[in-house]
Amino acid sequence: MRRILTIVTFSFIFSLIATAQESKVEVFPPNWWAGMKSKNLQVMFYGKDISTYKINIQSKQVKLAGSSTFPNPNYLIIDFDLSNLKEAEKTKMTFFNESDRFVMYYEFEERKLGSAKRYGVTQQDLIYLLMPDRFANGDTTNDVVEGMNETELDRSHMFKRHGGDLAGVEKHLDYFTALGVTALWMNPIMENNQPKASYHGYAITNHYKVDPRIGTNEQFKNFVDSCHAKGLKVLQDVVYNHVGNEHWFIKDLPYEKWVNDIDSFGRTNYRATTLFDPYASPKEKDQFRYGWFDDHMPDLDFSTEYIRNYFIYNTIWWLEYANLDGLRIDTYAYPDQDFMNEWVKAVKKEYPKLLLFGETWVHGTGVQTYFAQNIYQYQKEFNSLEAPEPLQDAELPNITDFQMYYAINNALNNPAEWSKGVSEIYYVLAQDYLYKNPEKHVIFLDNHDVSRFYSVVNKDLEKFKIGIGLLMTLRGIPQLYYGTEILLDGTADPDGKVRQDFPGGWPNDPINKFVDSNRTELENEAFNYIKALANYRKNSVVLKEGLTMQYTPKDGVYTFFRYRKEGTVMIMINPTEKMVVVDANRFEERTNGFTLGKNVVTGKGEKINGYVNMPAKTIKIIELLK
Repeated sequence: MRRILTIVTFSFIFSLIATAQESKVEVFPPNWWAGMKSKNLQVMFYGKDISTYKINIQSKQVKLAGSSTFPNPNYLIIDFDLSNLKEAEKTKMTFFNESDRFVMYYEFEERKLGSAKRYGVTQQDLIYLLMPDRFANGDTTNDVVEGMNETELDRSHMFKRHGGDLAGVEKHLDYFTALGVTALWMNPIMENNQPKASYHGYAITNHYKVDPRIGTNEQFKNFVDSCHAKGLKVLQDVVYNHVGNEHWFIKDLPYEKWVNDIDSFGRTNYRATTLFDPYASPKEKDQFRYGWFDDHMPDLDFSTEYIRNYFIYNTIWWLEYANLDGLRIDTYAYPDQDFMNEWVKAVKKEYPKLLLFGETWVHGTGVQTYFAQNIYQYQKEFNSLEAPEPLQDAELPNITDFQMYYAINNALNNPAEWSKGVSEIYYVLAQDYLYKNPEKHVIFLDNHDVSRFYSVVNKDLEKFKIGIGLLMTLRGIPQLYYGTEILLDGTADPDGKVRQDFPGGWPNDPINKFVDSNRTELENEAFNYIKALANYRKNSVVLKEGLTMQYTPKDGVYTFFRYRKEGTVMIMINPTEKMVVVDANRFEERTNGFTLGKNVVTGKGEKINGYVNMPAKTIKIIELLK
């Protein structure tokens, strides 16, 4: 929330009364809380020539620790010492210069009971990713907002706004719970006042304000409360690498180094490997680190404490204000990694159990490992001055597991070979030793940036079911992309077809796919299959928290087990075009003591030892019984 505080002008010396003014100062963050772990707070004041003012604080709990100014006089930084802040208060601040004086109050609220101990999203959950503008329109009065740069609503155009909002999402909370979903991840909902393609949310223009076409800050806060009341958790999608070029602080930069190369656009090379490649060109490394993601997305420079603090406090403010359950960090590899490590530590200090996972859209497990907590947490010394920088310790606990995404797609579309096809799942899991917390990585079949899974498997429902079965049984936290459950299709191309509207989310839609009677037989088969597996997983401690044991693929069939003292689940997949007879005796160390199995989808008995027939394009998820 971009809180506007009205300046009150006081009488001056010689009883001269200053003319009343409607001056405004904006404050970031707009308020704070007593009881936070960090005893420091840096607040940015933004207003016309605000740096010409000095400040005096009147408080028994809060002290002024210092102030800073920038080349741009419209910014003033105030540091608070909160060591003695024990309870809520409104701190009185008097601003004065040679010609003016005004008073503002900065509010410190009571922190929510148990806020620091929130668990947030865990491997117990199934995440549902949706794009608010494309999911459902619950409030048509905010479709077009006067004064914003993009004012056209056109559902026939994939790059224009379609009108979806928080109210629309909230109307379908029962739909999520019935499906077995336990957590919602929405693409960024912050203000995106770009002149075009503002619907996706990733070019933020105000970090303290929900986009008015999506809702308001208060609506978002209430939305999270409504989700919690239904047993749904809420993740926020955050972006630190870049902002939209219509951002208010880009249009009035605090200082030149706030942004990398503001005067000359240079695109990043998208090569994350340059960060740790011992043979990388320094020029190419700089291009990755300092290049812009796109020409309308200025790349942020995190070399000073001020911009670092601005985003750290912004993150914590939203977590506390809206009572969020986790954060997904967009383009995690691209911002300054020293800053990202500092950011993770600051967030974990206040919320030690909260899920933080970064987008690591990279190729190769070794590349992906670099960005998450891993076994190579060390500093390496190089003898040559020309050598690369030492490796940095990674603080990020978890990532979006793109390597598993690639492996599942390849398993279902490529022939089985020694290290290709279905074997790729085996090899990705075999490299989990590199990570500290692989069981909390977020696994997925598709998202808003890649082709929809149903299209990836060429609209083959049997292969689709194999993918869904793997998503629900592999280690990690599964994420489902909106519409997958009703077989929405589309390929990732310049037309943006993977971000289509959910049918029935708009009042005048000709058909409503939220209702089973309006879905086709095939769509209901997919929906019910996902629902069955999602709800089984929801009630299965074995699939959520169990250990994994896998067996090397043979004849194109891959088998793994999830197990713990409460039970064992056996998963077998045959993505090939022919039936395979499997010698299940090779799994005896895991099946020993069990006499039969039950298919968790059909409820029918399944053979678990001897020779087992695996039909073509089949997955069997079998609960072992004694």
